[in-house]
Amino acid sequence: MDIEGFVRRNINQKGLKNILAERILEFKDVDKRTALKLAEAVIEEVNHTLKIEKEEDKLLKEIIEFPKTEITMGEMGVGSRGAGDFFVHRKIADIVASTNTKAYITPTAQDDGGVVKTPTKKDTIYITTAIDGIHSRLSEYPFLGGFHVTRAALRDVCVMGSRPLAILSDLHLADDGDVGKLLDFTAGVAAVSELVNVPIVAGSTLRVGGDMVLGDRLVSAVGAIGVSEHPPTARKRAEPGDIILLTEGSGGGTITTTAIYHGLFDVVWETMDINFIKASEALMEANILGEIHAMTDVTNGGLRGDAHEISSTTGVGLEFYEDKIMAMINPKVLKMLKKLEIDPLGVSIDSLMIIAPESISDTIKDIIESVNVKINEIGKVTDTGKPILIGEDGETKLEPAFREAAYTKIKKVVGEATPEDFDKMKKRVEEATSKAIEKKRKVVEAIRGGR
Repeated sequence: MDIEGFVRRNINQKGLKNILAERILEFKDVDKRTALKLAEAVIEEVNHTLKIEKEEDKLLKEIIEFPKTEITMGEMGVGSRGAGDFFVHRKIADIVASTNTKAYITPTAQDDGGVVKTPTKKDTIYITTAIDGIHSRLSEYPFLGGFHVTRAALRDVCVMGSRPLAILSDLHLADDGDVGKLLDFTAGVAAVSELVNVPIVAGSTLRVGGDMVLGDRLVSAVGAIGVSEHPPTARKRAEPGDIILLTEGSGGGTITTTAIYHGLFDVVWETMDINFIKASEALMEANILGEIHAMTDVTNGGLRGDAHEISSTTGVGLEFYEDKIMAMINPKVLKMLKKLEIDPLGVSIDSLMIIAPESISDTIKDIIESVNVKINEIGKVTDTGKPILIGEDGETKLEPAFREAAYTKIKKVVGEATPEDFDKMKKRVEEATSKAIEKKRKVVEAIRGGR
């Protein structure tokens, strides 16, 4: 519970101190007197912040306030790996782009990782960075959360054609969380670190919201850094005529969450592997990455989301064969998804998707199969400018829903339908983006000019 947020929403409510004290007692093992003191302190602090309305320093006031859209994260589908989430990520990328700083692969590409290149005396080195957040429903299962988010970060480095060199961990546990969660999460991260022989080199541990958030929710992220001596296998290099290959996917955090919250615990073991990284390393060892045009992991909103992002950012078309895709999903995972009526194309299955010239497709398959990872051809790149799926019922456009396929009961209640006023929502987000960029410009100018 966010007690600061609660106070801000109810600041004018009569008897707020007593109401808040009762909320605090639901979480804290303290007496009523202490709860009242805590409530009084929060209310006093929030009241002080409200004095910004009278602040004469207009720029400071602008910095402290933020551009409101009147749209919540849930309403916009942020984090739900669908059309709303993709739109907001593009707006975030717009703010990053406004800095005019240089990178080889920037967030505007909406790729798996970012890349900078730096010349050395002998060659040019490409440095890849990536970061992923723990699956929100794995807060109660920290080892699994740490395990899968580490795999995700390393995957994002691998698909850019980089060899992972280091892992970073950022932990945020709410005030009432058991410290054991920190240790268990770290053990999950460390398990992957040991399996792939990539060291954990740095991290941070804080509380969620400090004293202002009660409860035991764990939120965290793991980052990874990698290097290569050749240009990254970024999405923008895909060309018409290329073949699309896919390794067998067993899922990660999303499939684990689906299994746990439906009581299908045996499926969890199917997700506990490092096949993706084994396949990527095999390609690196074979020195063939320079010939591969693009690689990505099938995660953000499933194949629907990835196909949409690749097509929209590169302009190429993509043609997929449904039966061949289904054959590349772990049988136990596919059986679960079908049983629960979850669209296998709309959830993260954590496969490695490779886009390469037809002339080397058989070589790629031989290399990956040599490390006991299944792989097959599932489609091709076209010049149509749109992603399509060819199945039993013919050809259909492959596009993401507003949210990824609902894989828990609560997600089914929330639904996947696009809001009727989605266009208006996007316009308000765009306006807030412009205001954020303008604020950044003003602050940079003020600091450079000594205010």
